[in-house]
Amino acid sequence: MTTTALRAGPRRWHRPLLTLTAAMAVLALVTAAGLAVDDRTLLGANVWLKPFKFAVSFAVYGFTLAWILSVLPRRSRPAEWASTVIVAVSVIEVAIITFQAARGHRSHYNDTTPFDSLLWSIMGSSIMVLFVAHLVVATVALRQRLPDRVAAYGIRLGLALALLGFLAAVPMVMPMDTGLAGISGAHAVGVPDGGPGLPLTGWSTTGGDLRIGHFIGMHGLQALPLLAFLLTRSRLATPTQTRLLLTAAFAYAAVVVIVTWQALRGQPLLEPDFATLTAAGAVAATTLIAVTLIVKSAPKHGPALPGGAPARNSAGDRG
Repeated sequence: MTTTALRAGPRRWHRPLLTLTAAMAVLALVTAAGLAVDDRTLLGANVWLKPFKFAVSFAVYGFTLAWILSVLPRRSRPAEWASTVIVAVSVIEVAIITFQAARGHRSHYNDTTPFDSLLWSIMGSSIMVLFVAHLVVATVALRQRLPDRVAAYGIRLGLALALLGFLAAVPMVMPMDTGLAGISGAHAVGVPDGGPGLPLTGWSTTGGDLRIGHFIGMHGLQALPLLAFLLTRSRLATPTQTRLLLTAAFAYAAVVVIVTWQALRGQPLLEPDFATLTAAGAVAATTLIAVTLIVKSAPKHGPALPGGAPARNSAGDRG
């Protein structure tokens, strides 16, 4: 089993996505400087914290998608066009977030003035376009046949988990009565946005926070391909690697669902109730049992070859 399928081709990188990655990296440095020199706050956090986090997030997202396109066995114009659309809407969204931060205004859910409402409407539309474009890339990855089964599962499952992450954010953009004039939505549940939160992430420590499921789901895009890479470095047979990867994906998806359900009930991440703990325990136990059964039923390696290297199970190493 090799990791060739996980290596990018030298001429297959999607340049707009790489440009997005570079631009977001530069913006992350600029907004980090803003954090150091500008002491203005909004909703209890420095005004530059949100654009900094979004810049880092889009840099990672853009680079990951560029890599995924580079390892697909064939070029796909729909995937490349969809990725270019992703670049465009990502730039629009981050530009609005940064512009509003510079003004000291909220970017999300802000209907305070007609201009603020227009910017929020544009952001809401861009999020929908981004979801559809990501779905196109995921569909292309599903249809193409990668030579390495484990790599293929890692990429496809990562893209699917990111779609789940998008869906976990849907309640945040649904119209709701926040009790605040000019504010049409929120990421916190049961408490106002901007209250006490965890360091850096700002996730609420007094109520539910819908950003948690969104964050975890979106980073499945990196977690599953990384796990696939680690599994291909192991001595396990390909079918065993694939089953472990599928088990991890189901467990990961279950975590996204649980933390989103927890947030919707107005419950802080670090203060789970009995129902949340029961659900999490069931997922953990089921995952542990599944992993144990998969590993125990894995094909055994044959006798050692000359030189001390163990022989591979030829039937189990090729999926």
